[in-house]
Amino acid sequence: MTATPLTVTDFRHALGQFATGVTVITVPRVAGHSRTRGSAQDSAQAYGMTANSLTSVSLEPFLILVCVDQKSHLLPLLRQNLFFGVSVLKEDQRAYSVYFAQSEQTPEAEAKLGVRFRWTQAGIPLLEDTLAQIVCRVVGSYIAGDHTIFLGEVQTADLSPGEPLLFFRSRYRQIAPAR
Repeated sequence: MTATPLTVTDFRHALGQFATGVTVITVPRVAGHSRTRGSAQDSAQAYGMTANSLTSVSLEPFLILVCVDQKSHLLPLLRQNLFFGVSVLKEDQRAYSVYFAQSEQTPEAEAKLGVRFRWTQAGIPLLEDTLAQIVCRVVGSYIAGDHTIFLGEVQTADLSPGEPLLFFRSRYRQIAPAR
């Protein structure tokens, strides 16, 4: 049997068969930056990236990994900061996913969408009103192909009620009630 060469489209379609949650990875725009809650400049000082490449790695210690494209504006910011935030989006937050998938982010656009950040004492921005908010300390990074894999040790995790936003076969989905 002769196999045809795998194309980028074939690869994407194959991996699209795996349903994932949708997250936004956040960092301060300036290393070591700390904001007080409620500041008008909060959104201007945070940068986020939509990601569905979040994976649990270890329970001892608590480790996760995220993958960041080499061309992402988040990459140099994540390399500068020793911490990052993960916000797991709720089913009604598709607009956040679309927005943070863009490289250009402005306070005006965020205000229009109603984006609000909560800043941790360590100066890490997290999206408010999400399903989960996780703060991680970078403990390793590894270049793999056209991405960098960041290994993060989970420092805190806060949960809120709701249902997740899902991504499957290149479309946003929601969990349907059991029949």
